[in-house]
Amino acid sequence: MAKKATEAWVGQYAAFNEALKYMYRRQTGEEKSIYTPWPKFNDATTDGLEWNTLTVIGGRPGSGKTLIKDQIVRESFILNPQDEFRVLEFQFEMVGRTSAIREFSSITGKTYKELCSAGSKITTDVLNKCHQYAKERVKYPVDIVSRPMTVNQMREQIDMYMTMHKGKRTIITLDHTMLVKRAPYQNSSLDMLFELGEFFTQVKREYPCLFVALSQLNRNIDNPDRAVDGKYGNYILESDIFGSDAMLQHADTLIGINRPAKQKIRYYGPDRYIIEDDRTLVLHFLKARNGDARMSFFKAQFEQMEIAEMNTPETQQRR
Repeated sequence: MAKKATEAWVGQYAAFNEALKYMYRRQTGEEKSIYTPWPKFNDATTDGLEWNTLTVIGGRPGSGKTLIKDQIVRESFILNPQDEFRVLEFQFEMVGRTSAIREFSSITGKTYKELCSAGSKITTDVLNKCHQYAKERVKYPVDIVSRPMTVNQMREQIDMYMTMHKGKRTIITLDHTMLVKRAPYQNSSLDMLFELGEFFTQVKREYPCLFVALSQLNRNIDNPDRAVDGKYGNYILESDIFGSDAMLQHADTLIGINRPAKQKIRYYGPDRYIIEDDRTLVLHFLKARNGDARMSFFKAQFEQMEIAEMNTPETQQRR
């Protein structure tokens, strides 16, 4: 005998009542977003990373997207000391050891190569600094999954994790979407991405969590016509995010990162912003469901494995 269906609807009063309560908690500071290290980022969103949302960050290899994700995680506990939360990282691109060494690099000012090469002369002070940092860092509740898995396997891990930690608020990161394994029934990477997008939406509705997922760009951005100085085509578009049809509808915030100098662009976009060096990063907030779409400039500090805000560059004077 088929199971009898039950009512799935509720009156709209419930939604308005919940909205009013949420607004009150936000105004009183009882409910807060996770602040990031960058006021420009926080201003473009709803004071940072809002709970029960998905932020997708897309960029080429070497554009700085992993730096941003790592810096958000690294500084989240420092910038949000009154909030109780955990971090669960799906790190499919690098092993946990590599990620830890990148953090040592950020606090010592030494490059990865300097810290790990046999010929490097690492002083006792540097080693002690790394030991002390690790001693303090492991106090923070960060867990890492480094074995690539399918969407269903990720869901199983999250279900177990949230049960084990009694539904505690959790920042969940994914580096990156294209390294999620395809299931046997999926015929293409796009099939996997559509399922991944639905997975994000389901989990963020069921659990007190937020997602930060990294994504690659497709080959549209490599069109030589778009690398011409002073063109609108310099800008990253929604359609440049790989699998944008799958990700766009599920993402609350969609950010595209560009590093113009890597394309040999000297004057960026129709306003012809002057790009001084290859450390200049441009963050395009392509979609901000609860914030503002905009473009902001940052400076990569690769030796310290972090990025910092910078002033908007001057524009080339037109003759």
